Amino acid sequence: MNSNKTLFTENDLQQLEQRIDQLIDTVGSLKNENSNLRQQKEKLVIERSQLLDKTETARTRVEAMIIRLQSLELNS
Repeated sequence: MNSNKTLFTENDLQQLEQRIDQLIDTVGSLKNENSNLRQQKEKLVIERSQLLDKTETARTRVEAMIIRLQSLELNS
């Protein structure tokens, strides 16, 4: 009778345990990095929104100044 059972040595099991520990550490690092990137993205989205608001405000003010200047030109 021929058995195809694989026997693991103590060394094989230790190597497997070390590899699993490394994978657990890698997953933890990736979770932290992902969390940091999500926070950074949220800050950048907020900053972008604020910059768009400031740009729109500046555009509106410049357009108002141009209209006033044109009005002054017509009246002089």
